[in-house]
Amino acid sequence: MMQKPRIDVLIPAWNEAEALPLVLAGLPKDWIRTMIVCDNGSTDGTSEAAKKGGAVVVTQPERGYGNACLAGMCYLESLSTSEQPDIVVFLDGDYSDFPEELPNVVAPILNDNKDLVIGSRRLGGLEPGAMTFPQQFGNWLAPAMIQVFYGYRFSDLGPFRAIRWDKLKALGMQDKNFGWTVEMQVRAAKMKLNCAEVPVRYRKRAAGHSKVSGTIRGTILASWKIITTIFRLL
Repeated sequence: MMQKPRIDVLIPAWNEAEALPLVLAGLPKDWIRTMIVCDNGSTDGTSEAAKKGGAVVVTQPERGYGNACLAGMCYLESLSTSEQPDIVVFLDGDYSDFPEELPNVVAPILNDNKDLVIGSRRLGGLEPGAMTFPQQFGNWLAPAMIQVFYGYRFSDLGPFRAIRWDKLKALGMQDKNFGWTVEMQVRAAKMKLNCAEVPVRYRKRAAGHSKVSGTIRGTILASWKIITTIFRLL
Protein backbone atom coordinates (compact mmCIF):
# COMPACT_ATOMS: atom_id res chain seq x y z
CA MET A 1 0.00 0.00 0.00
CA MET A 2 1.30 3.45 -0.97
CA GLN A 3 2.27 5.45 2.14
CA LYS A 4 0.70 8.90 2.50
CA PRO A 5 0.26 9.53 -1.22
CA ARG A 6 -0.10 13.05 -2.55
CA ILE A 7 -3.54 13.05 -4.16
CA ASP A 8 -4.57 16.09 -6.18
CA VAL A 9 -8.01 16.59 -7.72
CA LEU A 10 -8.52 18.23 -11.13
CA ILE A 11 -11.99 19.64 -11.80
CA PRO A 12 -12.63 21.03 -15.30
CA ALA A 13 -15.38 23.64 -15.04
CA TRP A 14 -17.24 25.96 -17.36
CA ASN A 15 -19.92 28.13 -15.76
CA GLU A 16 -20.40 25.93 -12.69
CA ALA A 17 -20.51 28.66 -10.02
CA GLU A 18 -23.67 27.22 -8.45
CA ALA A 19 -22.74 23.55 -8.40
CA LEU A 20 -18.99 23.80 -7.81
CA PRO A 21 -19.19 24.74 -4.09
CA LEU A 22 -21.08 21.49 -3.49
CA VAL A 23 -18.35 19.50 -5.24
CA LEU A 24 -15.56 21.15 -3.26
CA ALA A 25 -17.39 20.79 0.05
CA GLY A 26 -18.08 17.12 -0.62
CA LEU A 27 -14.49 16.09 -1.29
CA PRO A 28 -12.92 14.29 1.70
CA LYS A 29 -10.19 16.75 2.66
CA ASP A 30 -8.25 14.24 4.74
CA TRP A 31 -7.63 12.23 1.57
CA ILE A 32 -6.44 14.96 -0.76
CA ARG A 33 -3.71 17.57 -0.90
CA THR A 34 -4.96 20.11 -3.44
CA MET A 35 -8.20 20.81 -5.29
CA ILE A 36 -7.51 22.40 -8.68
CA VAL A 37 -10.35 23.93 -10.63
CA CYS A 38 -9.56 24.36 -14.32
CA ASP A 39 -11.77 27.31 -15.29
CA ASN A 40 -12.54 26.95 -18.98
CA GLY A 41 -13.51 30.54 -19.76
CA SER A 42 -16.42 30.85 -17.34
CA THR A 43 -18.47 34.05 -17.20
CA ASP A 44 -20.52 33.33 -14.07
CA GLY A 45 -18.06 33.61 -11.20
CA THR A 46 -16.77 30.02 -11.28
CA SER A 47 -13.24 31.13 -10.37
CA GLU A 48 -14.46 33.12 -7.40
CA ALA A 49 -16.54 30.18 -6.17
CA ALA A 50 -13.51 27.90 -6.54
CA LYS A 51 -11.24 30.18 -4.54
CA LYS A 52 -13.88 30.58 -1.84
CA GLY A 53 -14.10 26.80 -1.63
CA GLY A 54 -10.37 26.46 -1.06
CA ALA A 55 -9.30 25.43 -4.56
CA VAL A 56 -6.41 26.55 -6.70
CA VAL A 57 -7.68 28.07 -9.94
CA VAL A 58 -6.04 27.42 -13.29
CA THR A 59 -7.43 29.52 -16.14
CA GLN A 60 -7.83 28.13 -19.65
CA PRO A 61 -9.90 30.49 -21.81
CA GLU A 62 -9.73 28.22 -24.87
CA ARG A 63 -12.90 26.17 -24.61
CA GLY A 64 -12.84 22.40 -24.50
CA TYR A 65 -13.04 19.74 -21.80
CA GLY A 66 -9.64 18.37 -22.75
CA ASN A 67 -8.15 21.85 -22.87
CA ALA A 68 -9.20 22.40 -19.27
CA CYS A 69 -7.74 19.08 -18.16
CA LEU A 70 -4.49 19.70 -20.03
CA ALA A 71 -4.19 23.11 -18.34
CA GLY A 72 -4.52 21.40 -14.96
CA MET A 73 -1.79 18.95 -15.92
CA CYS A 74 0.47 21.83 -17.01
CA TYR A 75 0.01 23.40 -13.59
CA LEU A 76 1.05 20.17 -11.87
CA GLU A 77 4.04 19.78 -14.18
CA SER A 78 5.15 23.31 -13.27
CA LEU A 79 5.66 22.19 -9.67
CA SER A 80 9.05 20.95 -8.59
CA THR A 81 9.51 17.22 -9.05
CA SER A 82 9.35 16.64 -5.31
CA GLU A 83 6.02 18.49 -5.10
CA GLN A 84 4.24 16.79 -7.96
CA PRO A 85 1.42 14.41 -7.00
CA ASP A 86 1.43 10.64 -6.78
CA ILE A 87 -2.19 10.30 -7.89
CA VAL A 88 -4.49 12.58 -9.85
CA VAL A 89 -8.27 12.32 -9.55
CA PHE A 90 -10.60 13.80 -12.17
CA LEU A 91 -14.24 14.63 -11.61
CA ASP A 92 -16.71 17.11 -13.05
CA GLY A 93 -17.81 20.39 -11.49
CA ASP A 94 -21.56 19.91 -11.89
CA TYR A 95 -22.09 17.73 -8.79
CA SER A 96 -23.35 14.80 -10.86
CA ASP A 97 -20.62 12.69 -9.29
CA PHE A 98 -20.56 11.93 -5.57
CA PRO A 99 -17.22 13.46 -4.47
CA GLU A 100 -17.35 11.65 -1.13
CA GLU A 101 -16.75 8.41 -3.05
CA LEU A 102 -13.17 9.46 -3.83
CA PRO A 103 -11.66 6.94 -1.35
CA ASN A 104 -13.38 4.11 -3.26
CA VAL A 105 -12.02 5.38 -6.57
CA VAL A 106 -8.41 5.60 -5.41
CA ALA A 107 -8.49 2.39 -3.33
CA PRO A 108 -7.43 0.02 -6.17
CA ILE A 109 -4.34 2.17 -6.76
CA LEU A 110 -3.45 2.24 -3.07
CA ASN A 111 -4.25 -1.39 -2.28
CA ASP A 112 -4.04 -3.38 -5.50
CA ASN A 113 -1.25 -1.70 -7.47
CA LYS A 114 -3.59 -0.45 -10.21
CA ASP A 115 -2.53 2.37 -12.52
CA LEU A 116 -5.89 3.70 -13.68
CA VAL A 117 -9.31 3.40 -12.04
CA ILE A 118 -12.54 4.35 -13.77
CA GLY A 119 -15.60 5.17 -11.70
CA SER A 120 -18.29 3.21 -13.53
CA ARG A 121 -21.79 4.63 -13.50
CA ARG A 122 -23.13 1.51 -15.17
CA LEU A 123 -21.83 -0.62 -12.29
CA GLY A 124 -23.04 1.88 -9.70
CA GLY A 125 -26.36 3.65 -9.46
CA LEU A 126 -27.76 5.96 -12.13
CA GLU A 127 -30.43 8.35 -10.96
CA PRO A 128 -33.36 8.34 -13.43
CA GLY A 129 -32.82 11.09 -15.97
CA ALA A 130 -29.17 11.65 -15.06
CA MET A 131 -28.06 10.51 -18.53
CA THR A 132 -29.97 10.69 -21.79
CA PHE A 133 -30.49 7.57 -23.89
CA PRO A 134 -27.87 8.70 -26.48
CA GLN A 135 -25.38 9.20 -23.64
CA GLN A 136 -26.08 5.77 -22.23
CA PHE A 137 -25.80 4.18 -25.67
CA GLY A 138 -22.50 5.95 -26.37
CA ASN A 139 -21.15 4.87 -23.00
CA TRP A 140 -21.99 1.30 -23.95
CA LEU A 141 -20.72 1.47 -27.53
CA ALA A 142 -17.32 3.07 -26.87
CA PRO A 143 -16.19 0.52 -24.23
CA ALA A 144 -17.40 -2.27 -26.51
CA MET A 145 -15.23 -0.88 -29.31
CA ILE A 146 -12.24 -0.61 -26.96
CA GLN A 147 -12.68 -4.26 -26.03
CA VAL A 148 -12.84 -5.33 -29.68
CA PHE A 149 -9.89 -3.26 -30.87
CA TYR A 150 -7.65 -3.24 -27.81
CA GLY A 151 -8.71 -6.20 -25.68
CA TYR A 152 -9.46 -4.13 -22.57
CA ARG A 153 -12.81 -4.39 -20.83
CA PHE A 154 -14.40 -1.19 -19.55
CA SER A 155 -18.08 -0.59 -18.82
CA ASP A 156 -18.10 3.22 -18.90
CA LEU A 157 -16.28 6.42 -19.87
CA GLY A 158 -17.12 8.01 -16.54
CA PRO A 159 -15.43 11.34 -15.71
CA PHE A 160 -14.76 10.33 -12.08
CA ARG A 161 -11.41 8.54 -12.31
CA ALA A 162 -8.00 8.25 -10.69
CA ILE A 163 -4.61 7.62 -12.25
CA ARG A 164 -1.00 7.51 -11.12
CA TRP A 165 0.64 10.79 -12.06
CA ASP A 166 3.65 9.18 -13.75
CA LYS A 167 1.35 7.04 -15.88
CA LEU A 168 -0.80 10.03 -16.80
CA LYS A 169 2.24 11.92 -18.05
CA ALA A 170 3.40 8.88 -20.01
CA LEU A 171 0.07 8.62 -21.85
CA GLY A 172 0.82 11.75 -23.88
CA MET A 173 -2.74 13.05 -23.70
CA GLN A 174 -3.67 15.39 -26.56
CA ASP A 175 -7.44 15.62 -27.04
CA LYS A 176 -8.77 19.11 -26.42
CA ASN A 177 -12.46 18.38 -26.19
CA PHE A 178 -14.93 15.59 -25.46
CA GLY A 179 -12.59 12.81 -26.60
CA TRP A 180 -10.49 13.25 -23.45
CA THR A 181 -11.95 10.41 -21.39
CA VAL A 182 -11.97 7.81 -24.14
CA GLU A 183 -8.49 8.86 -25.27
CA MET A 184 -7.18 8.17 -21.77
CA GLN A 185 -8.71 4.70 -21.75
CA VAL A 186 -7.51 3.83 -25.26
CA ARG A 187 -3.98 5.02 -24.54
CA ALA A 188 -4.01 3.11 -21.25
CA ALA A 189 -5.02 -0.04 -23.12
CA LYS A 190 -2.31 0.46 -25.73
CA MET A 191 0.28 0.92 -22.97
CA LYS A 192 -1.03 -2.17 -21.15
CA LEU A 193 -1.64 -0.26 -17.94
CA ASN A 194 -3.10 -2.13 -14.99
CA CYS A 195 -6.68 -0.84 -15.01
CA ALA A 196 -9.74 -1.35 -12.84
CA GLU A 197 -13.28 -0.09 -12.38
CA VAL A 198 -15.27 0.63 -9.26
CA PRO A 199 -19.01 1.33 -8.98
CA VAL A 200 -19.93 4.98 -8.49
CA ARG A 201 -23.27 6.71 -8.23
CA TYR A 202 -24.41 9.40 -10.65
CA ARG A 203 -27.23 11.94 -10.45
CA LYS A 204 -28.70 14.87 -12.32
CA ARG A 205 -26.48 17.94 -12.26
CA ALA A 206 -27.10 20.27 -9.33
CA ALA A 207 -27.46 23.44 -11.41
CA GLY A 208 -26.71 24.96 -14.79
CA HIS A 209 -26.87 23.25 -18.16
CA SER A 210 -24.98 20.29 -19.57
CA LYS A 211 -22.39 21.16 -22.20
CA VAL A 212 -22.91 17.77 -23.86
CA SER A 213 -26.43 16.44 -23.33
CA GLY A 214 -28.06 19.85 -23.02
CA THR A 215 -28.49 20.09 -26.81
CA ILE A 216 -28.94 17.63 -29.67
CA ARG A 217 -25.93 19.19 -31.41
CA GLY A 218 -23.77 18.76 -28.31
CA THR A 219 -24.78 15.12 -27.94
CA ILE A 220 -24.05 14.33 -31.61
CA LEU A 221 -20.70 16.12 -31.61
CA ALA A 222 -19.57 14.43 -28.40
CA SER A 223 -20.61 10.99 -29.69
CA TRP A 224 -18.84 11.55 -33.01
CA LYS A 225 -15.72 12.75 -31.23
CA ILE A 226 -15.62 9.68 -29.00
CA ILE A 227 -15.99 7.23 -31.88
CA THR A 228 -13.46 8.97 -34.14
CA THR A 229 -10.95 9.17 -31.29
CA ILE A 230 -11.02 5.38 -30.95
CA PHE A 231 -10.31 4.91 -34.67
CA ARG A 232 -7.70 7.68 -34.75
CA LEU A 233 -5.63 5.96 -32.09
CA LEU A 234 -5.65 2.54 -33.76
